[in-house]
Amino acid sequence: MSRIKESLLTNWSLIRIVRLALGIWMIGWSIQAKDWAMALFGGFFLYQAVTNTGCCGSGACYTPPRGRRTTTAEATKEIEYEEVK
Repeated sequence: MSRIKESLLTNWSLIRIVRLALGIWMIGWSIQAKDWAMALFGGFFLYQAVTNTGCCGSGACYTPPRGRRTTTAEATKEIEYEEVK
């Protein structure tokens, strides 16, 4: 139980606060306008804020930082050594 409480009360960034506010606003607006499809989107943003996840919560869309890329051929190429006497 304390783990859930810790996850809810820590690591609040600006984007997480924006998701929370947007979710609450969208749900409130959809109830007022009787537009239940918008409530689903609001619920989605609210879920993201509460669980601190994004669209790529599993990290499946991770891209490596820019730098020198090595191809498979370069990575598996054998190095030849020359003996110096």
